Amino acid sequence: MKVLIIEDSTSLRRSLRVGLSNLGFTVDDTGDGSEGLSMALAGNYSLLVLDLMLPTLSGTAILKAIRQANKDIRVLILSAKDLTEDKVDGLLNGADDYLTKPFSFDELHVRLLCLMRRGSLNVNDSSINIGAISLDLHLKQLKCGGADANLTPNEYKVVECLFSNQGKVISPEKLSEYLAGQYDAVAKNSIEAHLSSARKKVKALGFDLPIKTKRGFGYFVESDL
Repeated sequence: MKVLIIEDSTSLRRSLRVGLSNLGFTVDDTGDGSEGLSMALAGNYSLLVLDLMLPTLSGTAILKAIRQANKDIRVLILSAKDLTEDKVDGLLNGADDYLTKPFSFDELHVRLLCLMRRGSLNVNDSSINIGAISLDLHLKQLKCGGADANLTPNEYKVVECLFSNQGKVISPEKLSEYLAGQYDAVAKNSIEAHLSSARKKVKALGFDLPIKTKRGFGYFVESDL
């Protein structure tokens, strides 16, 4: 499992590299934002540990560029910025998890392990179709009457999780785990934001997103369309 660490603190970066290497990870690292982005886009990394405050290019800019390039890489933000709005912004910009400094290395390790096993689907076909709405699992697109809804990576993840679990009510906690690896109110609020945005995009194409809320329980897909 290849991990890229983009962190400007030399001592912390060295500590993370040694600790993760000892656990069996293949680790590359850099303290420069621009170099880190080039490495992330060119390399075949499964996980990215990303600081936000970096020289030459911010972590947020790196994250946005990675998601725009549709790189299939799990991103854990590791930052001293611990305000709720910082966490929300990080998750909305495409991060899979957010861990604040100071932190426990054991917790970081467990979160990375969780990210490694999240997002797998028990779907054999390349698409899931509900009426005129189709979720393309290979291209990572939600199409409505053939038109791409242009979902963000996290909007897509929410829809993907629910579409692939038709016939089940998925709790906010389960969606939070699938999306961000967190079980707190920040992740739940992010889910609502992602769903609201996805619904608006689908509505703009003349369709209704078949995801309903079962109050007190969670979300489900209404497939009788």
